[in-house]
Amino acid sequence: MNAPHGLRPVTGRLDQRGRLIEADPPLFHLHEHAGGVRGGLLAVPQLSSLARLARRLGIAVSRRVIAAQGEQDVELWVRVKPDGDGVELAITGWQERAAVQPPPAIEALRWRDFSRATADWIVETDAMLRITHPPSNMPGAMGQPIEALFALGRQVDDLSSIVVAAGTAARFEDRDAVLRLGAGIPVQIAGVPMFSESEGFVGYQLLVSRRSVRAAAAIRPPEPAPLDAAFGNQLSQAMREPLDRIIAQADSIFGRGDGPVRRDYIAYARDIAGAGRHLLALVDDLVDLQTIERADFRPEIDRIDLLDTAQRAAGLLSVRAADSQVVIDAPPPGLPVLAQGDFRRVLQVLINLISNAIRHSPPGGCIRVRCECEGDIAAVIVADSGDGIEDGDQERIFERFERLGLRDGTGSGLGLYISRRLARAMGGDLGVDSARGQGARFVLTLPAGA
Repeated sequence: MNAPHGLRPVTGRLDQRGRLIEADPPLFHLHEHAGGVRGGLLAVPQLSSLARLARRLGIAVSRRVIAAQGEQDVELWVRVKPDGDGVELAITGWQERAAVQPPPAIEALRWRDFSRATADWIVETDAMLRITHPPSNMPGAMGQPIEALFALGRQVDDLSSIVVAAGTAARFEDRDAVLRLGAGIPVQIAGVPMFSESEGFVGYQLLVSRRSVRAAAAIRPPEPAPLDAAFGNQLSQAMREPLDRIIAQADSIFGRGDGPVRRDYIAYARDIAGAGRHLLALVDDLVDLQTIERADFRPEIDRIDLLDTAQRAAGLLSVRAADSQVVIDAPPPGLPVLAQGDFRRVLQVLINLISNAIRHSPPGGCIRVRCECEGDIAAVIVADSGDGIEDGDQERIFERFERLGLRDGTGSGLGLYISRRLARAMGGDLGVDSARGQGARFVLTLPAGA
């Protein structure tokens, strides 16, 4: 896309902290209209976001931007380029116009609906290419760079496909990506940029498909899903779209993406986003519940390394633990602890156990994760420093919808029930050893790998 025609560029410069230290008069007036002060942080959210993106990626970024200036909008073509410790801005095509409500991005919304019905995973990022919507079985990926989750194909100057596309907020496809799970899962990614009315480009939605699954589907058409599985898929699709929107809007308010917000509104937004994520987790649990209770449910059994899987689970939840002032003592590196199981399902169980331990641990608590192998049994132990569980309650916690003693009121009461069902479906078991006031020690056992 070519830059719009206009007068000579309006220029400015930000220092490494994002402060507007140089600005032509039109840019400074726009900064003032947005509530900025001389020498202060750039107050125009759309321009500030572009500057952070360019600085993080280390490349020039060009973008069409619409910003508010009093009762009018201004349409700008902005080029942002990292330069030493700062960022240079060059704005052309400066056009003022009456403020209008832009039409909804119908094509993007249709694509999102379609992608949720066809993808193996849906992942979303913010404008800085950090994960805002991770796969449901990897909640700890929230906030991490997208390349912590995927090995992406490289393009010009050895930049990844998403980084190259982000420079112009363009669509992209990556047919050579790998999901960093276990030994790696070959996937292909279709990325579509997302936009908001106030900020312009706000990130990517990634449609992620297993390459092997797609190839097999081309050879042999899939059998029709049973009625209960179809219902679960419809439930997930129907619930996720509105909940995703609620969470995204609440996170935007909480992050002050459009400027200053009253403190009580920020607290409301945090509560709304938290409730939305709780409902999403409940949807995932209900879909898992109908899956594992089907007569034909069979996990994919393969040889896996429990040590590697436990380290990954601990790493994915490290940010959540830190937010709760809890430390995860992950298993130290060592020889592989081989077991027979489904890697994805074992990771799901461990994430659930560690998540529960975080919820039940007091601030300053420690969660210890260890792996052992004895004879034909391999095990992962997750021990917390919470209040512990009475003898009479140690079987109750594995019942459906049991939410015993949660500190934060979250959880569906299905996680431990599903986890035990999964463990037993893989030829193992899940049990607990605890006493009131002495924490809880959950043990996942599986057949040892050959």
